[in-house]
Amino acid sequence: MQRRPTDRTAFPPLPAILGLLALAVLSLAAAWCVLPQPAAAQWGDSYDAPAADPSYAPPPRRRARGAYADEYGYGRAPARRAPPPQEAPRQFYWPWEDQPRAQPAPPPQPAPGYARPQRPRAPAAVGRADEERAARRRRPSPAPTVAQPKAKTPKTTPTTQIAVFGDSLASYLAKGVDEAFSDNAEVAVLDRSKADSGLVRKDLVDWTKSAEDFLKATPNLSYALMMVGVNDRQAIREGDQSYEALSDKWREIYGDRVDAVAKVFAEHKVPLVWVGLPPVRSESLSRDFAAINDLVRERVQRAGQSYAEVWQGFVDDRNRFTVSGPDVDGQEARLRTSDGIHFTSAGSRKVAHFADVELKRLMGAKGGLPTEQPAAAIAATPGEGGAGLGVEDTAAIDRKITAMLPSLPEPPGIPSLPVKPAAGPIVPLGRPETSPGGTLITGRPQEGDATGTRERSLQRGAAPLPQPGRADDFRWPPG
Repeated sequence: MQRRPTDRTAFPPLPAILGLLALAVLSLAAAWCVLPQPAAAQWGDSYDAPAADPSYAPPPRRRARGAYADEYGYGRAPARRAPPPQEAPRQFYWPWEDQPRAQPAPPPQPAPGYARPQRPRAPAAVGRADEERAARRRRPSPAPTVAQPKAKTPKTTPTTQIAVFGDSLASYLAKGVDEAFSDNAEVAVLDRSKADSGLVRKDLVDWTKSAEDFLKATPNLSYALMMVGVNDRQAIREGDQSYEALSDKWREIYGDRVDAVAKVFAEHKVPLVWVGLPPVRSESLSRDFAAINDLVRERVQRAGQSYAEVWQGFVDDRNRFTVSGPDVDGQEARLRTSDGIHFTSAGSRKVAHFADVELKRLMGAKGGLPTEQPAAAIAATPGEGGAGLGVEDTAAIDRKITAMLPSLPEPPGIPSLPVKPAAGPIVPLGRPETSPGGTLITGRPQEGDATGTRERSLQRGAAPLPQPGRADDFRWPPG
């Protein structure tokens, strides 16, 4: 079978067809862009274009840069624009009103230079205080007074000199003693304390040699105070050996040094009052200070000198360290500083009070102060016939007081009891009691117990017998 030849000229080629279609699409798109678009209202009633606001004014256009002329004539002059039209005031009205409301007329403005008249005020009532104030203003001011210089008291040479030796606590002691004798011009207090000194270390201050040199340079010294030991809780050296604090050998060496210091004052016949150490905030340090006080007290009293105990003045009722407490006037005050060791001004005066008691006792016995009376004169009591009656004759004093008391009737049926005096003899509290033979008196001889009340109540623990008319008499009918 013979093939028929294909006629390729009957149909156009495929690329030509595609090109024509693309050209048609581009023509339609160009025509769509050129033709005007229909309004939004033509596409339905669901959208309403906003109405133009007649009162709306567009913001002023910004002036273009360079639209000015400088002082030399260069630049472009700005174009003059007409002033913007004044927009009419808006009128507001409710939807149910037919026409807008009339705007209220603005209040009239006063003419330039017009001053509003002031309302006259009623005169205020003048009180007594205002009258006094006005009178003080009219009163002439007093002439300025010139302060007269105080008359200087003539300096007198002190007849009694008191020197204070020791460490930093001794400096506070010197201040307190000076304040205690501030009203007495005949007493001078000399502060010879060294802050870091003690009896353990002799390289700082050797108090035995220092006291010896001072007593030789001051032959008129009357009394001496010593307060040392706050820096002595450390090892002590004797030769090449070192001993721990408060050990047996340490106590022996320390006691010998106390004896050496006391011996210096005894040789120069200067009474010495050794003041003990107070408690401090540290409990361990307070225990060591108490041990040092016991050692020093024994050695000082053995040497024949006085020892002043200050421990009870700086503890509470439970024997513990306290920062505050009663001062010498009995008022509550702060006695110790923040470090828990040193004293405040009130504490210095209080620690000096304990030494002051011993000093005045020594002054009274020695006759150093003319205002002080000897202890024998205080102990004397006026007796019969104007003669002095000694304290030792207590029986005569009891008989004298008993004769002055009225006789009281005894209840019936009760044996008469011996009348006891209402008060005892006047005895100075600071004087030691001695018997005529010189031995110490342990106490007054006790009187006999005639009714056995003391033996029955205190020894056997039985209740005392009731007496008629007393609250413990429950007999009925009453006797």
